[in-house]
Amino acid sequence: MSQKKPKVVILGSGPNRIGQGIEFDYACVHAIWGLQEEGYETVMVNCNPETVSTDYDTADKLYFEPVVYENVLEIIEKEAPSGVFVQFGGQTPLKLALPLKRAGVPILGTPPESIDRAEDRELFRRLLLELGLKQPPSGTATSLEEALKVAEEIGYPVLVRPSYVLGGRAMRIVYDPEELKEWIKEAVQVSNERPILIDKYLENSVELDVDAVADGRDVLIGAVMEHIEEAGVHSGDSAAAIPTYSLPAELVEKVKEYSRKLALALDVRGLINIQFAIKDGEIFVLEVNPRSSRSVPYVSKSVGYPLAKLAAKVGVGRKLRELVPEVFVRLKEQRAHPSSDFLPADFGFYTVKEVVFPWDRFPEEDPVLGPEMKSTGEVMGIDRTFGLAYYKAQLAAGMKLPTEGKVFISVADKDKPAVVEIAEEFKKLGFEVLATRGTYKFLKERGVDAKLVLKYSEGRPNVVDLILNKEVNLVINTPSGKRGRSDAYYIRRAAVQERVPYYTTLRAAKAVLEAIKEFKRVGGRLEVYTLQDVFEEIRKK
Repeated sequence: MSQKKPKVVILGSGPNRIGQGIEFDYACVHAIWGLQEEGYETVMVNCNPETVSTDYDTADKLYFEPVVYENVLEIIEKEAPSGVFVQFGGQTPLKLALPLKRAGVPILGTPPESIDRAEDRELFRRLLLELGLKQPPSGTATSLEEALKVAEEIGYPVLVRPSYVLGGRAMRIVYDPEELKEWIKEAVQVSNERPILIDKYLENSVELDVDAVADGRDVLIGAVMEHIEEAGVHSGDSAAAIPTYSLPAELVEKVKEYSRKLALALDVRGLINIQFAIKDGEIFVLEVNPRSSRSVPYVSKSVGYPLAKLAAKVGVGRKLRELVPEVFVRLKEQRAHPSSDFLPADFGFYTVKEVVFPWDRFPEEDPVLGPEMKSTGEVMGIDRTFGLAYYKAQLAAGMKLPTEGKVFISVADKDKPAVVEIAEEFKKLGFEVLATRGTYKFLKERGVDAKLVLKYSEGRPNVVDLILNKEVNLVINTPSGKRGRSDAYYIRRAAVQERVPYYTTLRAAKAVLEAIKEFKRVGGRLEVYTLQDVFEEIRKK
């Protein structure tokens, strides 16, 4: 008689919606495959018919049920598994970790107390103090008066959000007290049970994402991703590059070291995602998620190692040194820290993740990026240089970058000094620069030749007419922070309608410039690299 396999339950991410990516399903499926390789019977709990985790032949057993406490507890009582994984389905199952543990359910991987330590703002603040790490000034408020006081103490602009939200729902960057009052009146109910969270918004900073796998002894960094958009854009909506492309190596090494410290302090057994911001050479910790993140599929495809599969195996007791011995051999040869990353130092490729938005399905929505997640998918470009990888990522996301023609530039006052060099570079590439009054005047005063065009509200023909007549090939338009139907809103909507590439941050504008330069350098010829070829090259290094 064959021996009965040990049984494990994996909790999925629940229904798919904007703000809760399908990437979590990828993590669940890879976790199932990893556990099956280790000889476990897998039981999947999820309720989205559009996912691979709910295919009849993915897990050994499927419960097509809502991922809520009562249902999950009933399934666990019926199945009597040796343990439950909550770290692969994003925030939805993570919230069940402590209640399930209190009910006597064994949670596999990272202990629920560690999850709570990372999720609870006060506990997390204390942890950072213990480790000597910085975070942006922050506070909580349970009334409008308290919110105004906290924001004044921290200093505007601030990032505000309700507690316990998915995908940054209702988050906003607020620039003054009037805007804060308007946001509270429109977007949230504030009370002792529903406090709002207020953080200092680090303007003009670079955001980094780190995905890692830890086993209690070793921490292997999947990758350090540099966001192409500024900090403040939701990480699920920002394009990102592996490896970093604009930061000094010593700063990136520090980020890896801080990631290692956090993973070990939280006793992570499996996946961890950490978000950092770099401002004026200082590193700030924004957030720590002791779970699978949206970027796990992108990182796994970039480095050639399935992070979620490794994390599942670590969660049932395997060690990283047994699972990926070749990485530790390479790290020893390179004299790198044993808790370093999967990628060799001389990776030789850049991979760029770009996101896909449903703007054309929502004709009233302002297509501008911010702290609330709006994307519904993502693509990846890979090449030997950052510029070409970014070009390919844009192409895959449906944005064909022009190599000539007219570029329209209109930016917020705070962005005007930095946009001068960008406009000059576009001129050198042979583009004609168009601008509305404020940006036009600023550029002309600094010797950049531009053509003045009317705003939407100033009469006709205006910039929106030019876009609709297909006379504009590229749009760079950064928001001023004010909401509502502004001139900029109509420019962005026209760009979406006519499929004109448009960018709403200066970092993205610089990346576009680099992509067009590189594409012109290679004479418009793109090479195709298969992931298999890339991984083979990585393994040889």
